[in-house]
Amino acid sequence: MVITKRGFVLGATAVALTAVTVTGAGLHLSQSQAFLKQSPKELVDEVWQIVDRNYVDGTFNQVDWEAVRDEYVEEASYANQEEAYQGIRNMLEELEDPYTRFMDPQEFKNMQIDTSGELTGVGIQLSQDEETKKLLVISPIEDTPAFEQGIQAGDVILKIDGRSTEGMDINEAVNLIRGPVGSDVTLTILRDDRREIDFNITRARIEIHPVRYSYKESPSGGVGYIRLTNFNAIAAQEMREAIEDLESQNVSGYIVDLRSNPGGLLNASIEIARMWIDEGTIVSTVNRRGVLDLQEANGRSLTDKPLVVLVDGGSASASEILSGALQDHGRAVLVGTQTFGKGLVQSVRGLGDGSGLAVTIAKYLTPSDRDINKEGISPDILIELSEEQRDALREDRTLIGSLEDPQFVEALEQLRQAIAEARAKRLQTAN
Repeated sequence: MVITKRGFVLGATAVALTAVTVTGAGLHLSQSQAFLKQSPKELVDEVWQIVDRNYVDGTFNQVDWEAVRDEYVEEASYANQEEAYQGIRNMLEELEDPYTRFMDPQEFKNMQIDTSGELTGVGIQLSQDEETKKLLVISPIEDTPAFEQGIQAGDVILKIDGRSTEGMDINEAVNLIRGPVGSDVTLTILRDDRREIDFNITRARIEIHPVRYSYKESPSGGVGYIRLTNFNAIAAQEMREAIEDLESQNVSGYIVDLRSNPGGLLNASIEIARMWIDEGTIVSTVNRRGVLDLQEANGRSLTDKPLVVLVDGGSASASEILSGALQDHGRAVLVGTQTFGKGLVQSVRGLGDGSGLAVTIAKYLTPSDRDINKEGISPDILIELSEEQRDALREDRTLIGSLEDPQFVEALEQLRQAIAEARAKRLQTAN
């Protein structure tokens, strides 16, 4: 997810962590709300017009958008808001874009909660496969009920409390998975396209502190290990505090762990990139009219010491913005496996009756103009984990970032080489 001060920018990994922009929320709310309750058709028309003006694809994914307006606005009638909501959902389905979606007032409120750093639920981020429409787990959030029960990145959710998810959109799934603290939900998942497993999970209140860090000894000197689990509202501040503390301990280099980080706020990813990159482009967004926005470094990086970044298939959206920028600038060596491949940007707007609309308005590009949507970012050093190794790391989280973690071990080796090269350059310059 990506969110800016102007609004929410949810990158398209749906629900809890993607890239979005909220505009216009709360303006003249009471007057608009009364009007829309009297004229639900006006709400449908407003949604159509927002999509018409802003959708990333000027062909509307080869849909006759004017004909859609005739069907859902000119020729339709709606007796109340609920009928209008269903009409909007049917209308948006014409685009076959799972990330352009309508949220009723409760769903819109849930989306806002998702970015605040505190959740109530089981602790997973979901995506929807654009072709199969299957509900996919991007990753479980560490130290949450889903993580502890063994939900994994890439799992397909087949049923929620016995109810099939076939044809179900992400918002509906999230509403079913969420519930009162202490209550249970059963998720039936498909793993590796062959095994169905039932997980009975107790819901909890989840406070998300996204940064954990430690000082680690190595033959090359002190290493700062920073694990970033998502890009929420406090991620940049916690990252800054971690770097400043590790710098005070005079580390020789850093490993930043973005594995299973499904993304979050765009501003957070940009702020964090600026802590590592002193100059140059960080990310650009492109809409159907061309370049929409260009974010640059600001000359205020906190360190220029060698850096290695760990990524995997659960690294999505804002994680890909950060890792792509670091890779393109030659600022870091990426170790692990291919990232998720989420490169779309949604604009989320609050509507007058408290509902909301997410519209895919752009795609984002790395500094070298790579379009990573569906492709992801390839690591510089590919290190796969076996299923047994993944299970071991999940079951004993103390092994993550230890010498029992094969990807971390490779990251240490790459950092050792980078530190040696940096020292050699300094000596050469001194001579």
